[in-house]
Amino acid sequence: MGLTGTVLAVDAGNSKTDVAVLDAAGKVLATARGGGFRPPTVGVERALAALAEPVERALAEAGVPYVSHVSACLANADLPVEEEQLAAAVTARAWGASVAVRNDTFAVLRAGVAEPRGVAVVCGAGINCVGMRPDGRTARFPALGRLSGDWGGGWALAEEALWHAARAEDGRGGTTELSRTLPAHFGLPTMAALIESLHLGRLAPARRHELTPVLFATAADDDPVARSLVDRLAEEVTRMAKIALARLDLLTEPTPVLLGGSVLAAGHPQLDQGIRTRLTTQAPLANPQLVTAPPVLGAALLGLDHLAATPEALERARLAWEPSRT
Repeated sequence: MGLTGTVLAVDAGNSKTDVAVLDAAGKVLATARGGGFRPPTVGVERALAALAEPVERALAEAGVPYVSHVSACLANADLPVEEEQLAAAVTARAWGASVAVRNDTFAVLRAGVAEPRGVAVVCGAGINCVGMRPDGRTARFPALGRLSGDWGGGWALAEEALWHAARAEDGRGGTTELSRTLPAHFGLPTMAALIESLHLGRLAPARRHELTPVLFATAADDDPVARSLVDRLAEEVTRMAKIALARLDLLTEPTPVLLGGSVLAAGHPQLDQGIRTRLTTQAPLANPQLVTAPPVLGAALLGLDHLAATPEALERARLAWEPSRT
């Protein structure tokens, strides 16, 4: 039998999955790591089959075949209907008596706050923003890319940098050092050579992500075009946070705004200061904070919230992933 008052916490991203089993006192009984969770690419059943490997390994290590509650924060659960479909698929696996599936951005948010209250903006390959209140109210965006009005993240930054650099080299756009620094990153002499290499597949499309740090380095050297793109991202992050705060009626009270994902975690001074300056003007009571705790902690805390765990249990779980808090 499963243990009464146990949680299976799952943080499944595009590149990796972290799993933990905890008891109601916040003690971590087992952890496991697996590969990425990509239902749009491989289908829901294959994605769940891949997820089952680390989950079942963690359950076996904890000595329980199932738990009281499954708290799963999953990449690609971008719409409520997708959360419902994935929740049904997870429920069918019989890992727990109850199941809650959320977008993985909620794990980042909960990992960074003392209670389920605040807003998180995550900027990695793409961009997303969610917010929550203890009463269960949430705010979110579809986060489906340009289709749903999104701009930002490493992919969009690299795409914009390439666009400006190409136009600078052939004369259709203004001058920018990006026309030199982008091809130089790949050891190529010109943008024309870089465009050809990408178009003909000599450079894999995924390698475009490597250009985002080049963009930030070029901006740090005071290139106006590169700096304008960094400023645009700072404005986009701020706008999403402000809208989420407004939807949750949190603009009029001090509220944490958590910043996560590889782009925001990289510590680019212009971007960091740009976000903070804009929040000071547009949401003066917002308290921007960088999230450093692993998202699986957020999934675990959301699971313990479901069990109405004590503050001591929540703190014990947090210390398992943030021992420096002692």
